[in-house]
Amino acid sequence: MTSSLVCASHSPLLYCYAEQPKDWDALQLAYEERIKAVKKYNPDLVIAFGSDHFNGFFLKLMPSFCIGINATATNDIGGFPGKLDVPPEIAVNITNFLRNHDIDPATSTDMKIDHAFSQTIHTMCGSLSAKPVIPIFINCICEPFVPFRRSRLMGEAIGNYIRSSKKRVLLLASGGMSHHPRRYYPEVDHGPKEVNAWQNSGGDDDSSLSSEQWIERLEEMHHEGAEMIARGERTAADMRLNEEADMRFLEVLTNFKLNDFDSWDQKQLVQEAGIGSMELHTWIAATAAHKAAGGSKPKLDFYSVAPEIGIAAGIIHGD
Repeated sequence: MTSSLVCASHSPLLYCYAEQPKDWDALQLAYEERIKAVKKYNPDLVIAFGSDHFNGFFLKLMPSFCIGINATATNDIGGFPGKLDVPPEIAVNITNFLRNHDIDPATSTDMKIDHAFSQTIHTMCGSLSAKPVIPIFINCICEPFVPFRRSRLMGEAIGNYIRSSKKRVLLLASGGMSHHPRRYYPEVDHGPKEVNAWQNSGGDDDSSLSSEQWIERLEEMHHEGAEMIARGERTAADMRLNEEADMRFLEVLTNFKLNDFDSWDQKQLVQEAGIGSMELHTWIAATAAHKAAGGSKPKLDFYSVAPEIGIAAGIIHGD
């Protein structure tokens, strides 16, 4: 029936920075304004688009898209643990609608998500179970990459589903903008043996880290990383924080020229704006859904290159 759109960056360093970002107060104000708007809109359903950082999805079986029929968030750094209030019948209905319109998502009856979903859901909705939520995973960190076109088309199909429903739907996208967290999540076979084994198998390989060891590793490394940034040992350039690339993306997105993303060179974007820029798949999908549902063009609420929290942080919304 109607949709509301919020796309927002996430970062574990929002909760463990060693030096406060210069635009911290403005960022918090932007979050507060979106939280108030979400509360006023009072959605009947949240459709949340997110990625994963090798907490629930692994290279042994990596879907392009996956819809959670049930979902639980792990207790990773920057995340909020707990069970999501996923309405299974609606999740299945969305899956069937997409498949009947030439989009073929996987499904999971036991989806495990991390801060890539839980941080933004918790922040915007108040808790993981405050609203019925359908989590939709997009592979944003592993090659072979999902083409931007496919995420756009999936979003459009979801927007058409919303138009046929009788619900107020919040479209929530989490991730981006430019950043390059390869220090924590190395490319395939570029990290230590036990890390590679975890990324490939999720603990099934005898040489792999356990889930507890993986989460402990990320906790330690993010605190260490925050201190390195504060000391100037990791810079905005090291993290590929790139305002020019982000503004180019926002120009296309906020003008609803979403088809333009179909021809973007994703590997070139990663070179310019880091592997974290691939999380903008979630923004493309959510915005395409909002457009197809009849929503208005998005507006930019906040943007700042914020090396202290390891990202270029952005927030947009559409009514």
